[in-house]
Amino acid sequence: MQNIDLHNHSRVSDGLLTPAELVRLAAANGVTTLALTDHDDTEGLAEAGEAARGLGVHFVNGVEVSVTWQQHTVHIVGLNIDPANATLLGGLAGIRSGRMERAEKIAHELAKAGIPGALEGALRFAHNPNIVARPHFARYIVEQGLARDVRAVFKRFLVKGKTGYVKHRWAALSDAVSWIRGAGGIPVLAHPGRYAVGRGVMDTLIDEFVAAGGQAIEVVTCNHTRDQMELFAAETTRRGLMASRGSDYHGPGESYLEPGKLPPLPPQCVPVWQAWGEPFIH
Repeated sequence: MQNIDLHNHSRVSDGLLTPAELVRLAAANGVTTLALTDHDDTEGLAEAGEAARGLGVHFVNGVEVSVTWQQHTVHIVGLNIDPANATLLGGLAGIRSGRMERAEKIAHELAKAGIPGALEGALRFAHNPNIVARPHFARYIVEQGLARDVRAVFKRFLVKGKTGYVKHRWAALSDAVSWIRGAGGIPVLAHPGRYAVGRGVMDTLIDEFVAAGGQAIEVVTCNHTRDQMELFAAETTRRGLMASRGSDYHGPGESYLEPGKLPPLPPQCVPVWQAWGEPFIH
């Protein structure tokens, strides 16, 4: 029986495990097909792919692209991409170039809130200095004893409306979808249930995603409720889109579910992996 997990992070972006460690965990949990989808970077794909081959796990090259849409940050996962595609790599490099600027602003805001040294602290947790992200700041704040865990840090400091939140402009939705499709990949709207928008705004987001060339919605993911899974499954059916399944795993102690521990896609969904044929369709 296939156990396909198409959304995971390594320490190349904001995960805790190396790409190879992530693959080994997924294999131990019975994952048969795994995608590594680090934020705005593809550097971990070669290591993960080699580890997957050694363990008999089918590997899918992926990425998660940060997007600004109508003042909201949304994420587009690209699956089965060509990691050497020059246009995609150029677009991702452009996104990464703004990350340090944002990190400096976050550190400045945290210093005003009485948390000095946050940039240096975050950099200690960032194994890839080109990807300094909010989880790295959160881990530093936990280390300082100012919060019990990363989730608590986000709620207190790093989400919209809180002290350490910094507004930032990422890639345009149409550009992200274009880069992924140009690299031979399938663009997937990641974890739509996480976006704090009403039904009308969500409909507009999906409309624009589809108009740009988006092809799938992540229906099953770690923080979707059963009702959300059914809602977004219905959206894929109504719009003729494919459905994806991914744990959005970041690491032990920080994620709700490990790779391979998700429920199956609702039966009415057309799985995104069917687009790839054998060996993924069984």
